[in-house]
Amino acid sequence: MERQPVGSVRAAWQVLWSSRAVVWAAGLLGLLWLGEAPNADQFDPGALTRPFSPFGNLLVAPAARWDAVWYLAIARDGYSDTVDGAKAAFYPLYPLLTKGAGWVVGSTLAAGVLISIVSFFGALVLLHQLAALELGERGARHTLLLVAFFPASFFFSAVYAESLFLLLSVAAVLSARRGLWMWAGIAAALATLTRNSGAVLLVPLLLLFLYGPREDRPPREREESGRWSRWAPRYPLTPQLLWLALVPLALAGYLAYCGIVLDDLFAPFGAQGLWGRHLVPLGGIWEGARAAWLGLRQVGAGTATPVYFSDAGGDPLANAGQNLMLFGFLVFALVALVGALRRLPIAYGAYALVALVLTLSYPVDAQPLMSLPRFLAVLFPLHMWLAKRLGERGDGAVERGVAISAVLLGLLTVQFARWGFVA
Repeated sequence: MERQPVGSVRAAWQVLWSSRAVVWAAGLLGLLWLGEAPNADQFDPGALTRPFSPFGNLLVAPAARWDAVWYLAIARDGYSDTVDGAKAAFYPLYPLLTKGAGWVVGSTLAAGVLISIVSFFGALVLLHQLAALELGERGARHTLLLVAFFPASFFFSAVYAESLFLLLSVAAVLSARRGLWMWAGIAAALATLTRNSGAVLLVPLLLLFLYGPREDRPPREREESGRWSRWAPRYPLTPQLLWLALVPLALAGYLAYCGIVLDDLFAPFGAQGLWGRHLVPLGGIWEGARAAWLGLRQVGAGTATPVYFSDAGGDPLANAGQNLMLFGFLVFALVALVGALRRLPIAYGAYALVALVLTLSYPVDAQPLMSLPRFLAVLFPLHMWLAKRLGERGDGAVERGVAISAVLLGLLTVQFARWGFVA
C-alpha cells in the first residue's frame, strides 16, 4: 500500500488523543464518583480484567469490561475449554494478537489495550485517506471527528475487536478503491477472522471491482443503447478478482477449526443463541420499535415496578431506558443508510445496507437491538454521509454534532467503566 501522507497521520493523531482523553477522563471520574455497579465481581470471576494493583486496575477500567473477559479468556486458554461453545462467537484474530503481544509486554490485558489503540490509530489514518477521496480534505477531517467521538467509540480503545475490525475493513475498501486487489483480499480475509460480519465486505469489494470508483484503470465507455446498459459493469473481469476468494476461504478455515476443536463446524453461528439472539429477518426494526414504545410507557408510569417489562429481568426503568436509547440509534442508522445510498458511491451504501440487515435480523428477546451502537461504530459509510451532510449545513454544524456526541460518549463510558451494561 502507499505510504501514509503526513496529513492523514497528523489528523488521526489529533482526534485519537482528544477522543481517548474524553473516554479515560469520563471513565475514571465516573468510577471514582459512583463506584462499581452492584455485584460487579460476578462478571469476571477469574479477575482477568483486574490483574494489577488497585491503582493499575483503576487505570484500565475504561477498557476492560464485559466482552473483554471473553477475549482475555480465549487469549489465555484458547477455545477448547468451553463446554457450550460460547467462545466460538468471538472470532480468533484479535485474541491471537493479544496473546502474542501479551507474551512480549508481559500482560495480555495491557496488550489488548495497546492493540486496540494502535489499531484505532491506523484505522483513522486510512479512513482519512479514504474519506478524502470521496469527500475532500474537509470532509475527511469531519469523518474522523464523528467516528472518534461517536457515543459508542469507547469500544475502540477497549479490549474488544472493534478497532481491529475497523482498521481491516477500511484497509480493504481503500485498497480496492486504489485497485490494490491483493491487499484488499488479504485485509477482508483478516476482517473475516476478526468479526462475524467480516464476510459481508465481499459486497463493497465486488461492487468496487465491477463499478468503481477505482484509481487503477479508467472505466470503459458505457453503451447508451439497451435497456439494461446502465447496469452493465464498468470494469472488465480480470484474474485479480480471485484475490477476493480469500474471504470465504478465511471463514471456511475458522469453521473447520471449530469443527476440529469444538466438534461443531457451525459453532460460531450456534453460539449466538446463547445470548438470546434468534433469526427474524429484519425483526430488529419491528421488535426494537415495540420495545421502545413499551419503554416509553414504562417511563411514563414513573415507577420502578415492572409494568411492561415483567419478564425482561433487571430494573424495569433501566430496561426501558436502554430500549429507548437503542431505538434512537436505530433511527440514526436508517436515516444515515438512506443518505449513504443516495450520496455516496453505491459500494459504500451497499456495505452499510448488508451489514445492517445482518444485525437487524438477529434481535434479542428482552432487548431486540442489543449491541446496535457497537455495530454502528464500525460502519464508516454512515459516518461519512453524516460528515458530508453536516458539512453542507455550515455554521459549525459539525462542531455541534461532535459536541453532542462527546457528551453521550462520556455518559456511556461512565456506565461501561463501572460495569453497567452498555449495549
